[in-house]
Amino acid sequence: MTGMERGSAGEPSSAVAENVARVRDRIDAAACRAGRPPGSVRLVAVTKTVDADRIRAAYAAGVRDFGENYYQEAREKLSLFGPEVRWHFIGHLQTNKARNVVGRFALIHSVDRRELAAELGRRATACGVTQPVLVEVRLDAAATKHGVDAEEALDLAFAVRETPGLDLLGLMGMPPYADDPEVVRPEFRRLRALFERLPESNRRILSMGMTADFEAAIEEGATLVRIGTAIFGRR
Repeated sequence: MTGMERGSAGEPSSAVAENVARVRDRIDAAACRAGRPPGSVRLVAVTKTVDADRIRAAYAAGVRDFGENYYQEAREKLSLFGPEVRWHFIGHLQTNKARNVVGRFALIHSVDRRELAAELGRRATACGVTQPVLVEVRLDAAATKHGVDAEEALDLAFAVRETPGLDLLGLMGMPPYADDPEVVRPEFRRLRALFERLPESNRRILSMGMTADFEAAIEEGATLVRIGTAIFGRR
């Protein structure tokens, strides 16, 4: 089977529009609780293993930002829509795969080391583009999780900021999974505190919050949330 066919599980296409509307209502309510206007938080629909029909249903419901974890799967989907859609690369990125994503994604969320930043910048410069990126901060101590340690995040951010070919827009983080979002709220606060220490020109996007915890993330300052399950169902 192709990557486009693997996503047969989860919500049927007919339910996707209702899910998008429900998620947007929750996003706007959380933004209001945080003293921000409705529509101020960007929704990225995570399409990992999701088939084309359900992605098109989300598009028909007004979604214009989609996130992918793996380029091998994403390349089958990048041509589904025109330039009105913004594709986000949100997964771990190996340095030798930088050539695959530069210029193809509106935003790369997962810059977590200097060598990756240097390679992305080199590829972007060679292509004559400026690649928007976020620095991924490690909020989960599990050995399998990616991201730069919080203590080193600002040093990396300033290095990325000075890398030709890259445009640093902010930070991304993924806390440990918890059934109760209050458990991870302190991690969101920690990431927001780091974000506030960036120069103003680099404080444009704070990407944090997924299906289980996005409302707490918004209340703590997220400007972009990455939602998969609440829109497309469990994989």
